[in-house]
Amino acid sequence: MTDDNQPTTYSLSRRKTLAGLGAIGLASAGAGLGTSAFFSDEESFENNTLTAGTLDLRVVYEASYDSGGTVENMADSAMGTQDGDPAAMFYDLQDVKPGDSGHVEFCFEIVDNPSYMWACGDLTQAENGITEPESAVDDTPEVGELGDAIDARLAYCEKDDEELIEGEEIVSGSLVDVFAAISGGAALDGDGVAGLAPGEQSPYDEEAVEADEEYITGACLCLFWEIPYEVGNEIQSDSLTMALEFHALQSRHNDGTTNPCEPTITTRTGDGFAKQEEFATEQETSFARGRFGDGGGPATWEVAVGPDVGSADTDNYSWSSGNTVPFSYTYDGSGNASFTLDGVTVGSGIPAPSGKLAITTKADEATVSVANLALDLDGVPTALNGPDAISASNDGPDREVTYLVFDTDAADVANAFTISGDVTVTLQGDYDTTAEEGVAFDISVE
Repeated sequence: MTDDNQPTTYSLSRRKTLAGLGAIGLASAGAGLGTSAFFSDEESFENNTLTAGTLDLRVVYEASYDSGGTVENMADSAMGTQDGDPAAMFYDLQDVKPGDSGHVEFCFEIVDNPSYMWACGDLTQAENGITEPESAVDDTPEVGELGDAIDARLAYCEKDDEELIEGEEIVSGSLVDVFAAISGGAALDGDGVAGLAPGEQSPYDEEAVEADEEYITGACLCLFWEIPYEVGNEIQSDSLTMALEFHALQSRHNDGTTNPCEPTITTRTGDGFAKQEEFATEQETSFARGRFGDGGGPATWEVAVGPDVGSADTDNYSWSSGNTVPFSYTYDGSGNASFTLDGVTVGSGIPAPSGKLAITTKADEATVSVANLALDLDGVPTALNGPDAISASNDGPDREVTYLVFDTDAADVANAFTISGDVTVTLQGDYDTTAEEGVAFDISVE
């Protein structure tokens, strides 16, 4: 029973509160139909709370380095527990050479919930100049060869009385190959089973106690590497940097398919021309365009790509009003771009991109809709955090211009990339077919 002089408070969600009020209302109405006097009582449950669980991932790591048969466990510089800020430069080797080898071991401690584990990483290389002996065998002065020369394998592993036991292999090849395989995210299996697709892997759910501290764990991960003796002077002075990330996602109510490593690019829409509204210089360095022309005749082109309109490569295309057709724009990372609209392809040399990408739709007495947009950055499909469609429609005296911008930066577009999607142009009966820029869509590159 409650004290009528004390306020009653409830820790209930708004949805729960509304549902409870509805039930009370129905019961009271029914009681009032048959009698004017009834027994009454009131019970309350006060100060009810729900406390969210926690999820904290700790990564215990250690490394070894074998040079000429002398094994260094690197306990001072490459052993510890990572819990928070990234562990920078924990494996810093300054003078590796043919015959050297080593390994890095990662084990996982999760507090408090069983979780799916994911690994992802990136590798960058530097040439650091060409030495005299290297110049005789290395004809790529801008590209380091160290990562390609290192044999590597990523495998599950475990410790047994301080002895490292290698388990099932996840991927092997050059160090470049190994990091390429996990760059977009690799689902780890808690039982150490390799070759499982996301959703098939087991969560990390093994309970462990150490020094009176409880945590959840599973299979460890090991990266083994070796520089073969036959590697020559082409790696002299080269260096590389490895970046590894590990993610834990609570497995309760999840199926293991969510990839936290999948790269994302934010998109947003707006009114006007994207280059004027979004680009730092309000100018584009290159573009591609699909526009409604004269139906494939000689007077007006419909498909173009290039640095600007005056120097673009163009071709004809006959639009069919209301039909949805595919398009794609590809930059090869070496100064060349191609644009394909429904099988018609044009190509041109362009300046190196330096930032954002955008789609602009323009409509006059028509509707131009671009949908199902997809972005691939250097061979990696990239999720869009935001809209994947944009359209413009007008049935009056003024043309409507709208845009969708991809928030890419210089690093994103330095290498190859592809934008693809579908476009639908629907003309109204009063569209002036002599207008050259009334109906079009552009791909703009900053």
